[in-house]
Amino acid sequence: MRHRHLTTAMLALGVMLLLDVLRVWLPSIITIFGQAAATPAELLGAFAVSWFLLALAAPALVRRLGARPVGLVAAGALAGARLALTAAPGGRLQLWLACAGLLAGLVWLAATAAVVARPVPGLALGLVVAAVGHALLGTEDLVWRGGWPGWTLSALLAGAFLAVQAGAGRTRAVVSTGGSGGARAWLLAGPATLLAGQLALSPAVWNAAASYRHGSPDLPGLGLPPAHVPALPILTVGLFVVAAFTRPPRWLARVLWPAALLAGAVLFAADRADWLGPAFLLAAGGLGGCLALADAPTDTHTETDTNTDARTDTGGDTDDAHTGGGIDTRPDAGADTRSGGGTGAGSVGSGRRGHAAVGGMLVFAVAAVAYYAAYDLGYPNGWVPVALAVLVGVVAVTGRPAAATVLPGTAPAWTAVGLMLLTAVAAGIHRPVPATERRAVAAGNVRVVAYNVRMGFGLDGRLDLDGLARAVTGSRPDVVLLSEVDRGWLLNGGHDTLALLARRMRMPYVFAPAADPVWGDAVLSRWPVRSGETRPLPTVGAPTGAQALGVTLDLGGGARLAVVATHLQPPPGRGPVTQARQVAAFATRYAAGRPLVLAGDLNTEPGDPAFLELTGAGLVDALASARPVPTSPADDPREQIDHVFVSPGVTAADVVAPRSTASDHLPVTVTLTLP
Repeated sequence: MRHRHLTTAMLALGVMLLLDVLRVWLPSIITIFGQAAATPAELLGAFAVSWFLLALAAPALVRRLGARPVGLVAAGALAGARLALTAAPGGRLQLWLACAGLLAGLVWLAATAAVVARPVPGLALGLVVAAVGHALLGTEDLVWRGGWPGWTLSALLAGAFLAVQAGAGRTRAVVSTGGSGGARAWLLAGPATLLAGQLALSPAVWNAAASYRHGSPDLPGLGLPPAHVPALPILTVGLFVVAAFTRPPRWLARVLWPAALLAGAVLFAADRADWLGPAFLLAAGGLGGCLALADAPTDTHTETDTNTDARTDTGGDTDDAHTGGGIDTRPDAGADTRSGGGTGAGSVGSGRRGHAAVGGMLVFAVAAVAYYAAYDLGYPNGWVPVALAVLVGVVAVTGRPAAATVLPGTAPAWTAVGLMLLTAVAAGIHRPVPATERRAVAAGNVRVVAYNVRMGFGLDGRLDLDGLARAVTGSRPDVVLLSEVDRGWLLNGGHDTLALLARRMRMPYVFAPAADPVWGDAVLSRWPVRSGETRPLPTVGAPTGAQALGVTLDLGGGARLAVVATHLQPPPGRGPVTQARQVAAFATRYAAGRPLVLAGDLNTEPGDPAFLELTGAGLVDALASARPVPTSPADDPREQIDHVFVSPGVTAADVVAPRSTASDHLPVTVTLTLP
């Protein structure tokens, strides 16, 4: 393997491992350090950003000790932390392993920046291959799966990374002798990672967008399992690869790609569910194209082989398909000539690249904290992806003209086709479960479960989808109402929790957004859904949005059941009285005389003003005969905040709150007899 390809492979594999660690580190910050909003958002943000600030010392460490030894040690620590996270039982150990892996990954980036002046090929491949791999896994990471398949694939990935890292270090080092070529491209590593994981290359967001496109006139604005393999994710992958590895006329690229990225970010920031598809399609093409624009050629450099023969390469290299006035533009430019560091312009250039790489990841941290803290502090956050898009666009268009792509010949086209086919395979493998027709309700009974699933994370901070599914399916439910459903928040690892749970429960779903298009409430049912409606609820000062989702189930024989799922969000220091009044009015209007079930995490206890708003509207507490039924916190339940209400004439029995730590709430189950 030629060295430039070895370097590209090393960077791509390292980016994939770092993304794996980030998908554990981000939710660990929330669920373990943050203790599910028990820790002040300011303290949580300071803790998160501090690891990136600490990594700013990495370039100095690289200059003192040399890029190769620092890179090898950091790569080993990154791979070791990644494997250890698969075995970690959760809790504080998981948090500290994730922090150690993150810091190792940032140091590795700084060391790699010292020897790679053109990171775009490896960075782009790492981002897109990680996205396609995540899609093939159904958005459930290997680190959470365990078992021999998870361990085997994780070990192969870590082993390949270490082997390529060692091979790239032994082959040769190439040193910039002037300027700081590549610093702009390295600066984009962090913003590009956030935009890719949050929007452009997020398989969970692809799933959510596809479910909205599968709506019907009877189910407007609701997410449903798509009936066919969606085309937009396949096109998105191909567009990103083509944009990242081809070079249209520069005057066109300087306008087209930044404009596309900005348009995608604006559509995403608008929080419109039906705009998600165009948003990630535009963002993917724009992000890939902006990375290509930033992939500027390096300055004249000295190259040192393993035989220690130095040469200055100023001639063209037609075999490598490089252009740019005879200057060699290989992607591996920029290492120190001395094993212990370097002096002169080469050392200055590599140091700038190292600071740019870590600084770009610091932008990632600050932007991620700023975006997601809005759901705790209550300020507008749509400006964050837009600001990142502007930053990426400005850096891209103000750089030097790029050389020809590193991938020679038809490689970009074949790469795009291959990854598009894998994306199609992923969509086919993880197709949702179709609705199950049931002609009649046995003896008029319906088993209902209401559960706040906390985005899929248990009290130990691990993604515990199997535990959630066991807590629900043990009651053999007919209808399941879920709160705090996440369909793509990067903060929670970028999983489509709803699709993953629906497959485990073998029940189709209807989803309604609350805080934004990928966070809200869902209803899963063994009976077909004939119609539905969602209603936003007033926030009245609460930082997180709330909604009421109403669906009508066809029970067979002409019987219909109205089901309303909600998650009330109280204002700071007060109860959700206004929201309770609104949801009660919506539910009774939506039911229109049909039997009604209203359930979810209502954040109010029996006898509280909000609770009385519901009973005062004529709804009946279906859990009354079994009170007290505490559901939170799951390990020591004391609060009765998860409820099931029904319309008069519907009777309830067999009330149970099964014990489980797969979430911070317990599920509540009840058997309803319809009139």
